[in-house]
Amino acid sequence: MAPKEMQVSLEPWADTDLELLHRMNTPEMLDHLGGPENSGQILKRHKRYLELGDKAAGRMFRIVLLPEGEAVGNIGWWQREWQEKTICEMGWGILPPYQGRGIATAAGAAAIAAAAADPKVQVIHAFPSVDNPASNAICRKLGFSPAGECAFEYPPGTIMRCQDWRLELGVQP
Repeated sequence: MAPKEMQVSLEPWADTDLELLHRMNTPEMLDHLGGPENSGQILKRHKRYLELGDKAAGRMFRIVLLPEGEAVGNIGWWQREWQEKTICEMGWGILPPYQGRGIATAAGAAAIAAAAADPKVQVIHAFPSVDNPASNAICRKLGFSPAGECAFEYPPGTIMRCQDWRLELGVQP
């Protein structure tokens, strides 16, 4: 029997989601991303998430598990410079008690559908660490294609080995 698909809702990032960022700021959650951030860094991240969509292609959402209505993580996409081009990158995080239940995959499918509705978004990249099998598996389940390993700077000043995953949403102009 197939496992039950998780039901999630994506809700636009709001001022009240700062607390969720603090809950996600743990060594376990950020092991592949340079470790926890200080309070100032969390506040800057929160502000960036709030401003996504105002300046360029991008959105950030809190992931809400249904029917419980509990915020269990975040997901979004944003523009960044990569290999001398502007691309859209997708990223996500799920609180540890909710990992391994299909929530990130369900949220990823919903986020991809939302991104596909934005004509500025033609291709999405994801850059999970090569040492993060769970995030690489999510990319595979969501239909991303591997474009190869790469050196990726994150956080700023730190180079990590990542898998560049790519998903085409529409026809390139």
